[in-house]
Amino acid sequence: MFSTVGGRVLVVDDEPSAVRVLTAILEQEGYDVSSAMDVASAKEALARREVDAVITDMKMPDGDGLQLYGHIKAELPDLPVIFLTAYGTVESAVNAMNKGAFYYFVKPPDYLNLKSILARAVEQSRLKRELSQLRQKLSEEPTRPALIGKSQPIQKIYDLVEAIKDSPSSVLVCGETGAGKELIARALHFGSSRRVAPFVAVNCAAIPGELLESELFGYEKGAFTGAVGRRIGRIEQADGGTLFLDEIAELDVSLQAKLLRVLQEREFERLGGSRRITVDFRLVSSTNRDLQKEVAAGTFREDLFYRINVVRIQVPSLRQRREDIPLLIAEFVKEFCVRENKMLSVSLSAMKILRGYGWPGNVRQLRNVIERAVVLARGNEIVEMDLPEELFPTRSGIQENGGRSVVSLRKMEEAAVRAALAECSGNKSKAAKLLGLSRKAFYKRLKDFGIMEFGSP
Repeated sequence: MFSTVGGRVLVVDDEPSAVRVLTAILEQEGYDVSSAMDVASAKEALARREVDAVITDMKMPDGDGLQLYGHIKAELPDLPVIFLTAYGTVESAVNAMNKGAFYYFVKPPDYLNLKSILARAVEQSRLKRELSQLRQKLSEEPTRPALIGKSQPIQKIYDLVEAIKDSPSSVLVCGETGAGKELIARALHFGSSRRVAPFVAVNCAAIPGELLESELFGYEKGAFTGAVGRRIGRIEQADGGTLFLDEIAELDVSLQAKLLRVLQEREFERLGGSRRITVDFRLVSSTNRDLQKEVAAGTFREDLFYRINVVRIQVPSLRQRREDIPLLIAEFVKEFCVRENKMLSVSLSAMKILRGYGWPGNVRQLRNVIERAVVLARGNEIVEMDLPEELFPTRSGIQENGGRSVVSLRKMEEAAVRAALAECSGNKSKAAKLLGLSRKAFYKRLKDFGIMEFGSP
């Protein structure tokens, strides 16, 4: 039994001696090698067992490599195929390359080069499979919340959510903007017996006050100008499930009174209607304000406050749980790499900056920064250059603008050009390629920045 550390490879060739030689060479490299002598047995082997790459001869007794390649492209489109061909079939192999084949070698192959090409093929195959598995995982649970963190404050929230998930009691989730309050609400719903019913979220701050009542309660045809038909409101939509009122402090006082009545009686009427509709939902509310101060100021009803504040969950800011930042970063990098079809890690220097920043926008801001970094990253790592300006308050080239620090874009671009030249030992062609610029665009920047000391072409 050979190690599978190198990957699984299927060798297809009708010459037993060629199969034996190639198998021995690849097994020495740690590959788990299986073989087939014709197209039909190759198809059977692929149906029985998952492999990371196929090396196939062009000519076989029951067909040719192109037939096998057509089958693989249809059934396993991400599986890399390497062709072995005699001089007389080179044209066919080149044609296959144009259709997406990974590589071809003329027999007898340069085995050192073949091993190098195969290693790349297997790595690509495994990365694509991992991305596919991640996509499938995300698609299977598109709305399932992910509370990420091992810090003590988050562990306390885990325990509290577990304890109250099936209770009908109202929950008030408090915390700064972007701290993850909706994730708590979703965790309560999807972890409860109500998870098969709707989770209905309403952002009270995003809907104009004059429209919010009809959004919540719905309306009958003719209730007001423009009401051309009946509309089911969010409260009715949430029947049997959970109603999440995000930023509930934004409700005006008159609407607060109507909500209180629904919570007390579990009944309501649509606007313009007279029929009383019974509903059963669990209310989860959130706020970034101090509602007790709002009550004292007369902008929030005291009786509604006590009704919604049966169980209170305080979500910590990201500054209060810095040990969770690497876990969050890893999750967001994985999420956006799936979308962008990339495989990235985070460099130590970039991680240091991310961990040290204050994150006034909390988890939402961190997620946005990682999305941007994944999109911009050109190599295999997220590096400092991929991070936005606001994370570098002490970077040289900073200008004061109305009390805020702003990094000069020209300074950042010049620094990137100089860093690329230094990295490439002054070779301008390599530096341009590293930055993803054309040679003409790169030389223009050298001229603009007055960078003349590097003489390599």
